[in-house]
Amino acid sequence: MNKIWWKESVIYQIYPRSFKDSNGDGIGDLNGITEKLPYLQELGVDIIWLSPVFKSPNDDNGYDISDYRDIMDEFGTMEDFDRMLEEAHKHGIKIMMDLVVNHSSDEHKWFQESRKSVDNPYRDYYIWKKPVDGEPPTNWGAAFGGSVWEFDELTGEYYLHLFSKKQPDLNWENPKLRQEVYEMMRYWLDKGIDGFRMDVINFISKDTSYPQGEIRDGHNYGNGSKYYMNGPRIHEFLQEMNKEALSPYETITVGEMPGVNVEQGKLYTGENRNELNMVFHFEHVGLGDGNYGKWDPNPWKLTDLKKIFTKWQKDLENEGWNSLYWSNHDQPRAISRWGNDSEEYRVISGKMIATCLHMMQGSPYIYQGEEIGMTNVKFESIEDYRDIETLNAYRDLTEGSLTHEEIFKGIYERSRDNARTPIQWDDSENAGFTAGTPWINVNPNFKEINAEAVLKDPESIFYYYKQLIQLRKRNEIVVYGSYDLLLEDDEQIFAYTRTLGDEKLLVICNFSGERPEFNLPDGIEYTKKELLISNCDADSNESIAKLELGPYEARVYRLIK
Repeated sequence: MNKIWWKESVIYQIYPRSFKDSNGDGIGDLNGITEKLPYLQELGVDIIWLSPVFKSPNDDNGYDISDYRDIMDEFGTMEDFDRMLEEAHKHGIKIMMDLVVNHSSDEHKWFQESRKSVDNPYRDYYIWKKPVDGEPPTNWGAAFGGSVWEFDELTGEYYLHLFSKKQPDLNWENPKLRQEVYEMMRYWLDKGIDGFRMDVINFISKDTSYPQGEIRDGHNYGNGSKYYMNGPRIHEFLQEMNKEALSPYETITVGEMPGVNVEQGKLYTGENRNELNMVFHFEHVGLGDGNYGKWDPNPWKLTDLKKIFTKWQKDLENEGWNSLYWSNHDQPRAISRWGNDSEEYRVISGKMIATCLHMMQGSPYIYQGEEIGMTNVKFESIEDYRDIETLNAYRDLTEGSLTHEEIFKGIYERSRDNARTPIQWDDSENAGFTAGTPWINVNPNFKEINAEAVLKDPESIFYYYKQLIQLRKRNEIVVYGSYDLLLEDDEQIFAYTRTLGDEKLLVICNFSGERPEFNLPDGIEYTKKELLISNCDADSNESIAKLELGPYEARVYRLIK
């Protein structure tokens, strides 16, 4: 396996709007990020993934870009960006920007031109179709509700938008459009950024015959995903992007890829294929989805979670690279989703799930606030929510599919706004996030859960994350060792080994609030053992042949033959 810097890196995602406000307007900004770089250096992360900071009307919180070469007014100026980039590099932290090129904003100059006439030079930068018998060209449903097609009166045609109608899809079949994208990427790389996280990048190639989608029971629209996820020219486009925009630079790249499977993952991340370094798959975050997806969630099983992680660990072991994450700006808070956010178990379960993830092979991603143990929020009114996906789902699903109580159960568990409440820096008003009125309410538990408190507590979740990061930096086995699952059928314990030469790590994580017994499987031989990290007062001399684990206990041992 090739050894390279980005495989050894830990990435921290910043959602700027909710990170730190420096000017009192209630919205996080670039100067707020610059202010907190020493905090991130203390944690020990190597790379910041910065959610979009480009000029945007904010229909989808910055994922609708109206100018790829300018900064959103609320976030600051290009001078602020340049200063943040320079300061981050001084603190030993690289910057990975969010590349959103499946779609733009409808306020982008390309689209403004495109909609003017059918023969405008920019018409073919987007996907326009004539009506079919007075109806949209296909029955596909959009990710945020409604049809993917929006009728435009001026030219009498529909344009495609897989997300909001203010996010028209770019036409990657047009080579001129592709060159515009590559030129824009080089602009940012020449500025000195270190790579890209690519938003729904596996959607950029569509089946240009545009077949109808299958309509499931209880749904008004067809599912067109198989005609735009991992489409016919996707690898050609990514290899061209790599050659034209990435290969001249030393970059890190990760592609967000809903619907990607492990075989496709090998193609996207294969070391000799010259596409991407790693992908974000969605298999584990879909666990427990009901008939209406995440909006009517069911319980999930640990055996299913283990199966998914193990499949990706084993199948990419020598052929690609994994990205490891529990949460991000689109997912609920990690502890609330995968651990136990009760007062009794929040911290210990937070440390446990961190252990489970950070000891695997791949690049770990920490989402802002995860390192201080932030949790989901329960706003009482739909008026308190800001996320377009949540608001549209509430509107659409309460029209006969789900009751108010049922949809709110789903919102409390899975809404994207769970991850978007402001970072809780201290116990002062608005959690120290802003001197003004925050754009979305702060989680009321900020008095107990905040960065100032964890930094004063040597046993806090923050310093536990710091330890995990240091273990990865000091032990090649954590980065490059092979992975093997233990106790495959156990519904409480997630245990696995990592192996490199004569060295082995044994990772034991109890995902339950009970006290299960761990029995070391046959065939794991060792002469010496060392307890590397534990989230409770474990006796390092205790035999590992049989262990009674406490609720949400995690241990990592080094075993030497």
